Amino acid sequence: MTQLNSPCQNLLLGALPLETYKRLLPDLELIQMSYGEVIYMPGSELRYAYFPTTSLVSNIYIVEDGTSSELAIVGYEGFIGLGLFTGGRTMPHQAVVTRGGYGYRLRRQLFIKEFESGDESRTDRSLFQLLLRYIQALITQIAQTAACNRHHSIYQQLCRWLLLNLDRHSSNEMLVTHDQIANMLGVRRESITDAAGKLQQKGLISYSRGHINVLNRAGLETQVCECYQVIKTEFDRLIPAFVQAPENLIESVPSVPNKSSKHPIDNLILNKSIS
Repeated sequence: MTQLNSPCQNLLLGALPLETYKRLLPDLELIQMSYGEVIYMPGSELRYAYFPTTSLVSNIYIVEDGTSSELAIVGYEGFIGLGLFTGGRTMPHQAVVTRGGYGYRLRRQLFIKEFESGDESRTDRSLFQLLLRYIQALITQIAQTAACNRHHSIYQQLCRWLLLNLDRHSSNEMLVTHDQIANMLGVRRESITDAAGKLQQKGLISYSRGHINVLNRAGLETQVCECYQVIKTEFDRLIPAFVQAPENLIESVPSVPNKSSKHPIDNLILNKSIS
């Protein structure tokens, strides 16, 4: 059973050797990550690396005409702060909390210190190696999502999106509207409504305004294209703990100071979409 409020709820932190985990633990700050909060904007420098536990974060690119597309989903299996890890410092997209919950953050200087090569006395490269493996899995998700969006139907794209979210959820219910899904996939809302209606007719999901409940995950997997399995196989291979369903994610946590920047997601020019 996962300990309440433990950083171990994040698979990367939970996979660290005990000594490394104990060294980082005093500096890991529990934070509330509320729906719609912007973790970083395009071109901005992060002050922290973020490790979600019960929250979900979407990397979203918004083009000049205001249309948007989701590049990747990050949950309890990953981290936010790729620019800090690579040394690139900034990213051209933004990261937005799309499911409220909790996570941990580590100050930029402490995070970068884990990878400094100047300290020859440090032989612990465990976090560095874990993040490399995660980044490889993340690249697969981004690349396969791009291929899926180009070659597969909106119906199949919706199935992929639902399953990727389920893998990072503690329940089969999602609080999301058709508008929001359309913005993530870069398509028209009507197309999502049509695809969701077909899934509901087959008894795979039920939905009402702002709620989607997956009734038959196995059936949903029969409808999705190969892209979902390609992504999942790579995460299972590179992050072994990911093969376990996230049933041990605990939603009940005490109030903590909410220190993240607040920008409602509805104000991020995500209300436009393309065919």
